Amino acid sequence: MFTGIVTDIGRIIDTKVTGDLRARIGTGYDTTRIDIGASIACDGVCLTVVALGPEGWFDVEISGETVSKTNLSTWAPGKRINLERALKVGDELGGHIVSGHVDGLAEVVAVRPEGGSVRVTFRAPEGLAKFIAPKGSVALNGTSLTVNEVAGRDFGVNFIPHTQSATTWGEVAVGDLVNLEVDTMARYVARLREYD
Repeated sequence: MFTGIVTDIGRIIDTKVTGDLRARIGTGYDTTRIDIGASIACDGVCLTVVALGPEGWFDVEISGETVSKTNLSTWAPGKRINLERALKVGDELGGHIVSGHVDGLAEVVAVRPEGGSVRVTFRAPEGLAKFIAPKGSVALNGTSLTVNEVAGRDFGVNFIPHTQSATTWGEVAVGDLVNLEVDTMARYVARLREYD
């Protein structure tokens, strides 16, 4: 489990296909304090650490299923990604409960300055739009965010300057595909309503 509060911006060092996709990610985390088998959210995708380097890197393996449901196929050397270590009992829950199980891809359809912030409009896949509500939570590329408004499949989010600098959201552009995880509570409420 995660909170959607990004704690490091990693950098893709290398990727290779070995049946699955394997990626080496550079990090500011102290890798001597990461265990093999640990879970790290990488752009919102919960991935398992399979190798570590004392020079500040870790390796993950990504199944074809995960690649097909996320934007990880766009990973290339130099790409910056949002990272978050798994939640520990007693940690502050500053965002919302995030599983790291991406539901689909949202497309960036508009980006515009709004004061010191940036307003970004996303288009959700048809089947996921019903889970997104004004003032509700979403995780986008692993970042816990509050939805401002919803119009059909489109929804808007404001990125304050801190979020832009502490994550990769300062680099957002129209046409980007981002990993979308809908709020767990919204998913369960929708499922329960099927039995009313």
